[in-house]
Amino acid sequence: MTELKYKFTYDTLFKLLFVKYPDLLKRLVAATLGIAVGSISEFVITNPEIPPEAIGDKFCRLDINMVVDGSRVNLEVQVENEGDYPERSLYYWARGYSSSLLEGKTYSELPRVIIISILDESVFDCKEYHSEFRPLEVNRHEVLSDRMAMHYFEIRKLPEDVDVQNELQLMLSLFRAKTEEELKHLERLEVSIVTQVIEAYREVTVSPEFKELERLRALARHNEASALAHARSVEAAKWQGVVAEQTARIAELEAQLEKN
Repeated sequence: MTELKYKFTYDTLFKLLFVKYPDLLKRLVAATLGIAVGSISEFVITNPEIPPEAIGDKFCRLDINMVVDGSRVNLEVQVENEGDYPERSLYYWARGYSSSLLEGKTYSELPRVIIISILDESVFDCKEYHSEFRPLEVNRHEVLSDRMAMHYFEIRKLPEDVDVQNELQLMLSLFRAKTEEELKHLERLEVSIVTQVIEAYREVTVSPEFKELERLRALARHNEASALAHARSVEAAKWQGVVAEQTARIAELEAQLEKN
């Protein structure tokens, strides 16, 4: 088995790929929201750039923000389970919702804010790979407002044999693929959207733009490692000085005691 050098969950690849090919992004968003792609009349990516500080900052989010038919949609992939993802995503929703109130507008004019999270981790104690959360009354299950929707897709829970008629499962299977063999298996399904995404993936991973991002990321990691090593060296030297000073002081006190 040949492991993919860059998986679809790789943050810079994820963002560069779907920003460069917005039609594929629209298909992905439509599939995750369970709507027909043809029903989308407004589709705008509002943060297409990859900020320089994101290259070396492992805590920076490379999400994609969109306006989809008046709704604000945030799409993100998450690889590592840091134990607080539901709370983090709720914070992102709250920040997006509160920043949507323009001056002179009323609360009723606030847009719907939708969070879509593709997770290469297990977060919820369930068998289903898709979980959708909305604010509900706990007994009547009455929806408080349609302004909040939070979708989580746990790709590890996808069925092994995906339904070739299910575009959502097919798209998510690309994110689950970890080897060349898995990617080629999906190609052999000869489903148009899957073929298009894989072709785009191969084009992006050899593009000068992606290679430059990887060069900058490698340089940032090297600089971070060097800075950390230097800091440890300085700290070690500091403590060696403290130990030497204390050792000398103890020897001095012992010498005085012997004289007495």
